[in-house]
Amino acid sequence: MTLAHTLVYVIDDEMSMRKAIGRLLESDGYSVELFAGARELLGRAPHGGPSCAIVDLNLPEFNGLDLQRALAESGRVEQLIFITGGGSVPTCAQAMKAGAIDYLPKPFRDEDLLRAVEQALVRASEQWVKSSQRKEVRARLATLTPREFEVLKLVIAGMLNKQIAARLGTTEATIKVHRGRVMEKMGVKSVAELVVLAQRAGIAFESADNTKV
Repeated sequence: MTLAHTLVYVIDDEMSMRKAIGRLLESDGYSVELFAGARELLGRAPHGGPSCAIVDLNLPEFNGLDLQRALAESGRVEQLIFITGGGSVPTCAQAMKAGAIDYLPKPFRDEDLLRAVEQALVRASEQWVKSSQRKEVRARLATLTPREFEVLKLVIAGMLNKQIAARLGTTEATIKVHRGRVMEKMGVKSVAELVVLAQRAGIAFESADNTKV
């Protein structure tokens, strides 16, 4: 099963191996890019959609674990599938603990690789949706004034207008105005919807008793 707008990278220093994997993936309907080394992927701009990478764990100079760390440090979210002709159990366990989808010892069965790619792209697609939603919410948040953002945090904490007014040292009527603008700019009609958007954006807020939530 392929997913729309997805891309699979194949990184292996052995030309015959990466070409064979590329042909297999293309025959199953995937878009593919082939690289001889891990640094080539780092030098490529991130794909504008869900993606995964099939990576030889034992690449020379800059190996699969190096790539995994570099991607994480740069905030990239490509899902990784490691293939190895001689990876040790601790090394493979380390890769999995750091979030790899799977590792397959060479030679592996075509169906096992295709299954791993499908799983990787499903996870990548889920993360892509969450990331897109987060960016959209943060764009809306950027339109709020500092005072409106304060009101938003207190609203989602469950405080009433009069409580917010007392907290911020203003009138209840003023808070009603701010609250209306917040709801309008965020594109919601209820506090429940506002809470959902705040959660997507990862906003930390305080409850009415000043407890961090």
